[in-house]
Amino acid sequence: MIARVRARGIDATETLAEALDRPVSDQEGLAEYTVAAHWPGLDYYTPDDEQRTWLSTDWADHLDDPSWQHPYVASPQDDRRAIWHADVCLDLSDRTLTGLEWSEIAHRLARTAGIHTPGDENGCRWIAVQAQTGRLDLIANLIRPDETWTQQPHRLGQLLSDECRRIESDLGLITPRTGPDPAQAARFAARHIAGQDEPSAESVEAAAQLGQLLKRLADEHTGPLATVRGLVEHAAHRLDRLPHAYGPAAGHQLELIARRLHGLQLDLDVTAAALPTATRTPPPVARPPAVAAAGRGRLPR
Repeated sequence: MIARVRARGIDATETLAEALDRPVSDQEGLAEYTVAAHWPGLDYYTPDDEQRTWLSTDWADHLDDPSWQHPYVASPQDDRRAIWHADVCLDLSDRTLTGLEWSEIAHRLARTAGIHTPGDENGCRWIAVQAQTGRLDLIANLIRPDETWTQQPHRLGQLLSDECRRIESDLGLITPRTGPDPAQAARFAARHIAGQDEPSAESVEAAAQLGQLLKRLADEHTGPLATVRGLVEHAAHRLDRLPHAYGPAAGHQLELIARRLHGLQLDLDVTAAALPTATRTPPPVARPPAVAAAGRGRLPR
């Protein structure tokens, strides 16, 4: 499960359309299972005697309303981009989740993101949309009913990623691979063993040289990939601390890139390990006794 935090926006209609993967329509009602979870205050807007299904435009308007109702509330960065959006995607090999499981994931991520605090009667409006296969979108308006701005934690991308790891463990989902693939290592090893019948000296020499090159590329201390990864991680850290809407989102993307670079280093190590580590050396040539004696003293008469 991979979490992604988007840049904040000003229009819930566009954000909801992206979550639905289709335009928002005043002719389409969203099924109950499509909105997997929502803020508790929504119950005041849907009394028990109202049986109609909310249209997708109704949901967008509901999320946009606080921006119109409280026109003077601004973010700590002094902007009005109140629509917050994040999504999580399952691994392609994950099982199909139930509606209750999607709801649990939504509430856990909403608490982690700071848009839902149990017992807070003035919490911001948010919904979780499960309209695309293996994907859940969280959309919130960060303007609260008490005319304040929702405070979200620092390093939000990392916190969401950590919560995703816990959710994967609790629900038996697949964790994204950041290390070498054991199956890939087995394939490389099998190929190496199969080619050991009668390898030529030239092929052994070439493979050994390539193995050394791959090791240098993947070296954690002096390799160029480690250097690039360090620069990416440093940039992610700096972006995460910038007081702008695009900072944390871009920082989170760089953290994912750094993770993929680390996985690439590990894969190169696996590849190098399957190659010969030393070239073949010819057997030593025995010197004639007279030559050997000459190294110690005079030749015998």
